[in-house]
Amino acid sequence: MTYTVLSLFFIPCFKWNRHYYVQMSCCNTLYELDPEIGKAIARGDQVEILPQHLTLVNQGSRGHAYRRCSHCGYETAEDFEFCPKCGNRF
Repeated sequence: MTYTVLSLFFIPCFKWNRHYYVQMSCCNTLYELDPEIGKAIARGDQVEILPQHLTLVNQGSRGHAYRRCSHCGYETAEDFEFCPKCGNRF
C-alpha cells in the first residue's frame, strides 16, 4: 500500500492517493488492486478478489520454476545441472 502524505512540522495531517497492490507468489507478477476492495481488506472484511479488480503493473518472470531431485527430493529454484545436496543430475 502506498499513499501521499501532507505534513506540517513532521505531523501527518492528510493522506491521499492511496494505492493497494497484490503480488503473486508463483511468478512475482504485481497488480494494482481496486481501491474499494483494498479498503475492504484493510478493514478486515472477507472479500473475493476477481480478475476485474486487478490492473497489471509489472509482469513477473516464469523462469523461476522449482526443480526437485528425483534421487534425494531436494528442491531448488536455481538452474543447476546437478543436485547441490546429493550430486545427481537433475
